[in-house]
Amino acid sequence: MRASVGWAMALIVAAAGVHAFSPRSAVTLPEVRIPVEHMQLTSVHQTSAGLVIAGELGHILTSADQGSSWTPANIPGNRQALLTRLAFSGPDEGLALGHEGWILRSTDGGKSWAEAHFDASNGEPLMDAAKLPSGDWLAVGAFGRVLRSADNGTSWVEDGIPGLIDWHLNTIVSSADGNKWLIAGEAGTLLRSLDGGSSWEVIVPFYNGSLYGALHVGGSTWISYGMRGHVFHSEDDGATWQEASIPVPVSIYGHAQTRDGTLLLVGQGGLVLASTDQGQNFKVIDRSPEGALTGITLLTDGRAVLTSDGGLDIRMLPATRPAPGSHLNLSKNTSGES
Repeated sequence: MRASVGWAMALIVAAAGVHAFSPRSAVTLPEVRIPVEHMQLTSVHQTSAGLVIAGELGHILTSADQGSSWTPANIPGNRQALLTRLAFSGPDEGLALGHEGWILRSTDGGKSWAEAHFDASNGEPLMDAAKLPSGDWLAVGAFGRVLRSADNGTSWVEDGIPGLIDWHLNTIVSSADGNKWLIAGEAGTLLRSLDGGSSWEVIVPFYNGSLYGALHVGGSTWISYGMRGHVFHSEDDGATWQEASIPVPVSIYGHAQTRDGTLLLVGQGGLVLASTDQGQNFKVIDRSPEGALTGITLLTDGRAVLTSDGGLDIRMLPATRPAPGSHLNLSKNTSGES
């Protein structure tokens, strides 16, 4: 039996959301107040519009006041499919990806969106996307699907990566300079590029479970994470990996990093884990009552914005709480993801 495509698919099963993710014709819904505290959310990002969240039924909302109030984004012809990821290449330009190969494009930080791609006959999800140094966007998803856009996400064509089989692909991430890249997915699938995504090599599998996310810590150091508390650490740009020390066997779905280098991971059971040694060892620092945490971003006042399958939570975490009189020095999330 094929393993889960990642946290989005796991949440689908848990929520029994078959109806929510079935293909639909485009419809226009009346504007109503959306209860973000209780909806299924999969992704959070910070843009020129403020905070942007996405999730069930194609909902995208923005907040210009650090989460105190939320405004539904303008999405003409909302397909009402689950959105799995927000991916921004800068403060204004970004994509929202979802089931049925759905891709939405925004140029105003997420306040308004236009449909760029949709597969009415294919219910498989896209899981992540990123803009390469060449200017092309690359989107990845279920069964090894890869789409490419050469016109800033306006149109998309099927693409492929040599050596890639039909394992699900869950994330695509880069180093800060955009030169080094990883694609991670099911059955320990990991691909590496050292030339800005122009070419890719398949890393020999070191783990037989799903990898849901990854991040570049700095220099040649990377972290990848996935099912049942499996987190891995590489100090040679992903060529080889060692398992990190994790105190609980829970699946990890998202991450953030503070400017002082503390790594935060969030996942199943509402757990938040932290590492102060570049991802070699983690400890549990918090637990959320909302359920499975799917994403995290950090506000400048020290609070963490946490998305989950049970809603939105904004609060201070132990690792982000400044000492009295200290200078707060936090960064936004590095996952986009998520």
